[in-house]
Amino acid sequence: MEFGFGAPSRGSQATAENLSALAARGQELGFDIITVSDHVVIPNNIASRYPYSENGQFRGAEDYLEQLTTIAYLVGRTSDIRLLTSVLVLPHREPVLTAKMLATIDVLSGGRLIVGCGVGWMREEFEAIGTPPYEERGAVSDEYVRAFKELWTSDEPAFDGRYTSFSDISFLPKPVQKPHPPIWVGGESPPALRRAARHGDAWFPIGTNPRHPVRDPDQFAEYVRRIHEYAEEIGRDPSEIDLAYSAPWYNDREATMVDGKRQVFTGTPDQVAGDIKAFEDVGVRHMMLGFQADTLEGTLDRMERFANEVKPLAER
Repeated sequence: MEFGFGAPSRGSQATAENLSALAARGQELGFDIITVSDHVVIPNNIASRYPYSENGQFRGAEDYLEQLTTIAYLVGRTSDIRLLTSVLVLPHREPVLTAKMLATIDVLSGGRLIVGCGVGWMREEFEAIGTPPYEERGAVSDEYVRAFKELWTSDEPAFDGRYTSFSDISFLPKPVQKPHPPIWVGGESPPALRRAARHGDAWFPIGTNPRHPVRDPDQFAEYVRRIHEYAEEIGRDPSEIDLAYSAPWYNDREATMVDGKRQVFTGTPDQVAGDIKAFEDVGVRHMMLGFQADTLEGTLDRMERFANEVKPLAER
């Protein structure tokens, strides 16, 4: 099992000093992945429903670092740990330039980029930055992923789509990773599962979506079964699809109760380690956990407790 943690890309902790300190300590503690989230602007009035909270509310305006430039900064502050876009909202950025930026990050990092991607949820942000129509974001995302792969793998890339077209160009350098950086498809809805089956090197859900819950290993396994069915329908080998998971509510000091049951990844170190093993048993190989506290020191303390108290139990 690989373990990852989030970089503070928003709010008062989103500083160069904090990012550097967390990245350095994360490497020292043996973490495998750093994640960075994605928003370009935060509209002042948001009617769109946030998918990952019970009340559908999203935190308001505050400092928010741009995702790809933050990851590029972290490349220069690390040597071993991998960098994950968690997740890149595909319609936010023009695809040829985005493919170039991602390829550049992969080259400069020596092949340490993971492209987590999704379709987005905030209509107001789409409208503010001039994306293709919000209602078409699924089709846009599918096309952009296909364009990425063409640019990253073809010696003479050419593409003629509804949302992007290119031909007669040189696209160099190619990414270090072959055939390209791994693409982890986020999302829990049926279209997201089909997208993972068709385009993903891995499926990467968050467990807090109340409409499409993936809160425990049994639910996770049922979603994987559906992804495998979709893959078989299009003639793809399901075993090609890796599995990751994000549990931002992690708490190794106190159990959280949901519907009268202990929420996974909360409680004692023994309980959390047992949860990790249970998800590993259903195929998860990459686990992103939420360590962020109100201060940098608090975040580092939670990371160190995990590395010293929880991880050894999970690896027994």
